[in-house]
Amino acid sequence: MSADTSVPHPRVSGADDTEHPADAALLATLTRDAPVAFALFDDGLCFRRANEALLEAVGGRVEDVIGRRPSEVLPEDVAITVEAAVRKVLAEEAPVGDLDLAVRTPGETRVRHFACSLFPSWGPDDRMSGVILTALDVTERRLGEDVLRRREQRYRSLVEASSQVVWVTTPEGEITDDAPDWREITGQSAEDYARDGWLAVVHPEDRSRVETAWRDCVADNRIFEASYRVRTRSGTYRHFDVRAVPIWRGDTVIEWVGANTDVTGQREAEEMRGRLTEQLSAAALRTARLQQATSMLAEALTVSQVVGVITEVGRSAIGADHSAVALLDDDKLRLSIVAPPGPDGEGGGAALRGDIALSEPTVMSIAVRESRPFTAGTPDQLRLHLGRDEAATFPWHADERAWVGLPLLAAGAPIGALRFSFTRPREITEEERVFLEALAGQCALAVERALLFEREHKTAEELQRSLLPSDLPQVPTMRLAARYHPATRHVQVGGDWYDAFRLPDDRLAVAVGDVMGKGVLAAAGMGRVRNALRALALNDPRPAAVLAGLDRLFSATEDEEQFTTVAYAVIDPETGRGTLSNAGHPPPLLLSLAAERPARLSTAEPGTPLGWPSQRQQTSFSIETGNTVVFYSDGLVENRRRGVDAGLEELVTVAQDAPPEVVGDPERLVDFLVDRMLAGYEQVDDVTVLALHVPPKHVSPK
Repeated sequence: MSADTSVPHPRVSGADDTEHPADAALLATLTRDAPVAFALFDDGLCFRRANEALLEAVGGRVEDVIGRRPSEVLPEDVAITVEAAVRKVLAEEAPVGDLDLAVRTPGETRVRHFACSLFPSWGPDDRMSGVILTALDVTERRLGEDVLRRREQRYRSLVEASSQVVWVTTPEGEITDDAPDWREITGQSAEDYARDGWLAVVHPEDRSRVETAWRDCVADNRIFEASYRVRTRSGTYRHFDVRAVPIWRGDTVIEWVGANTDVTGQREAEEMRGRLTEQLSAAALRTARLQQATSMLAEALTVSQVVGVITEVGRSAIGADHSAVALLDDDKLRLSIVAPPGPDGEGGGAALRGDIALSEPTVMSIAVRESRPFTAGTPDQLRLHLGRDEAATFPWHADERAWVGLPLLAAGAPIGALRFSFTRPREITEEERVFLEALAGQCALAVERALLFEREHKTAEELQRSLLPSDLPQVPTMRLAARYHPATRHVQVGGDWYDAFRLPDDRLAVAVGDVMGKGVLAAAGMGRVRNALRALALNDPRPAAVLAGLDRLFSATEDEEQFTTVAYAVIDPETGRGTLSNAGHPPPLLLSLAAERPARLSTAEPGTPLGWPSQRQQTSFSIETGNTVVFYSDGLVENRRRGVDAGLEELVTVAQDAPPEVVGDPERLVDFLVDRMLAGYEQVDDVTVLALHVPPKHVSPK
């Protein structure tokens, strides 16, 4: 072998059979205690020496290793690498370094990593006698490197998967490193990016806010988080979320690292969800409004009340500023505007009025003529459709800027039209159109029902008014007054009635009755009872006899379900004495001008309603000078919040509080009682009151 003799070759004691004692001690120490694995190979590739660290790594004993080749001791792949390296050192007489070996120690599951170096071993005669191998266990370092490598791979994968764009700045927030991914999105050149940075492509509306927040975070070394729009190379803007963190080394920030995430798709999805939510909410609101309108229209009995409901629903559901309802006349030639109810619940509130010829160009007339909705979102659209300005025909609201007209159809035929208008230009959406058509359908049904009701009500009211006495009898020694107040809740006439007439013997017959029910049937039943009572009284005026006759009439002609009450009295005007019979009616009220005589109710037997099996009784009474007797129906004392017994007690209290001048004037007394008893309550039933007053002898009757 040739050797470079110009440089002393390293020698390893114990490489031959003759060892110096000190060298032997050194070799023993290396073999036993050195943490680095150590081995000596001869030129035949066999182990001649191996320390404890190497034996522990390969899991063998000295006798199992010394004299054997690596292929006999080490795993095949490791042995191949080691023998090749030893041959190379023997052949080239030069070291071999940076050799990585992965060894699985027998009995262990983990793989240990060694950084190996091999170099020649020289003898005393400067001849190479073998090869020395040193192996440093770098398993922990390798594992740490693998962890860092995996972390970096995961980080890069996350950045790529989330479409994040990473950028770096100085501790002062200035751009230093290029960001190709960012420039690919924004279209900035490297020079533009280095000069102006990422803030240059932030949307102008967002830039001032974002720049201020960024400068504040840099100054305070706080994490920066923001959302803003970025101009792309195409000139459009996309939404980004950004998060930048300061990188610390000890107590000093050495740089800032930021990551921008494109969230345009997420924002667009959120905006879409928001729009869908708004649309669903609006649809749900319109559905609720339509249900509410249906319920309210079911309670609206007059056309005026229907108009009031439609006006309210139109304003609350679609934001209409003005509304109107018009009905076709009998000739189908004109539309008549219907006013909603005023503050008192009656028709005639401040609203549109007047008639419109169906041939004239207006929103409602077109809707009726064509039997379809008519819309105009702007004044120009209206003039385009009408060929003129509608204000010439429909001039009530000069501030209108958008219009909707809908036909009211009953059985497919028009009966009128709805009209909504707005003080600003406005297009009606398809969803709103569907809602308005449904509303118009409900309104048409309600109007048709209200028209039928009003016709029936008018007939019943005329019938009832015709059956009540137009004038009360003029009696020199008595003063009479009566009031009839139909219920206002349903605007229906009922079966309440009163009557007063002179008998052949000049006595006075007085009656107050109540036929159960409302409408034409109740009014007709009231008429039959009143006429029958008059006929029976002319034959036999005694109250018990008259009521008994009515009982027989009821049993023969009326339904068993019919419920009718009557209080009937016969009074001698000269003496004030009389007799009373009661068929289930509230007891008469007695009042006196004398302070020592409180108001009270008659204690006469109330009896049973007409037609019920009963032996009719009559009670005698006397109306003294200055006293008043009041007959009334149950509508005066009973309502939804006040029972009959409580109402009777309250009636006595109210009568007791009446001033003397009121008690002495029956006209004022009946008004006083009605006003006080109905105050604070909703009137749900008809109220009938008839008062008879015997004035003091020295007062001339009026």
